Formats: sequence, C-alpha cells, structure tokens
Amino acid sequence: MAQITLLILAILLANLPWLSSRLFLLIPVAQPKRVYWSMLELAVYFVVMGLLAWYAEFATLGQTSPQGWEFYTINACLFLVFSFPGFIYRNFWLPQAR
Repeated sequence: MAQITLLILAILLANLPWLSSRLFLLIPVAQPKRVYWSMLELAVYFVVMGLLAWYAEFATLGQTSPQGWEFYTINACLFLVFSFPGFIYRNFWLPQAR
C-alpha cells in the first residue's frame, strides 16, 4: 500500500509545477511563471519525493539499501516522464484556450 501511495504522490508532485501559477503553491507571482521556475520547482519536488521515499523505506525495513548514481538518474528521468502531462497542459493546451 505504501508503494502505491508513493507512486501517486510522485505523479502529483511531478505535475504541481505545471498546474499551479503560484511559486511552490504559496507565493503568488504577478506575471505567468517562466519555465525555469517550474523546472526549479520540479527539482525541489524531486528531492522532497526522494526524502519521503527514503523515510518510507527506513520506517518499513529499518534500513536503506545503498544506491549508485544510476538509480538516481533513472528516478530523475522517471520523474520527468511523470511531469509530462502537466507540461503539455501548461505549454500547449492553455495557450490555445486564451
């Protein structure tokens, strides 16, 4: 059950930068958010998701498995794939609606 919850949370966190016009869901911005702000948010949410997953593994098993750079690279790419629907919505569908 924890794995499914983490997966759903990862998909949600990956799409939040593209679905919200606020910076980190808290700070309102006067102009539309630029892509680099959304990418920064995406990187921060990736780190937050990694920390949550690490904590879930530690709380469940009592230890964590050591991971190499390959693990983190694949997870970063997977997080980018998860964010694709929000990116398409923000950059391709919203401009057509205006």
